[in-house]
Amino acid sequence: MAAAITEREKLIYREKPLLRDGNVLYFGDFNENFIVRFTILESEKVNDLDMAKKVVIELLEKCGDSIDSAKLTKKAERTSMWAALDIGIYWLEDMLEMEKEFLKNS
Repeated sequence: MAAAITEREKLIYREKPLLRDGNVLYFGDFNENFIVRFTILESEKVNDLDMAKKVVIELLEKCGDSIDSAKLTKKAERTSMWAALDIGIYWLEDMLEMEKEFLKNS
């Protein structure tokens, strides 16, 4: 991932960081075991703005400190960033809740 990001540069969405590195966005707390990666494969110009047209969503289970060694848990593709965010956030919240319940019952 790119150089260290200061607190001021972070975008917080639904109480979790949303970080961008080129055409790749990461959603989630890097201190937790799961994170979502959004990769924008195609975009189109709409009124001088680049709008995502094809986005791959991946739910990753972190294995150590580096996101590069993360294990793919779920994967899907959507035709807009908003649709991708919807499914990615749902997956992440669901997985973190299941992990919390598992740890509570262990």
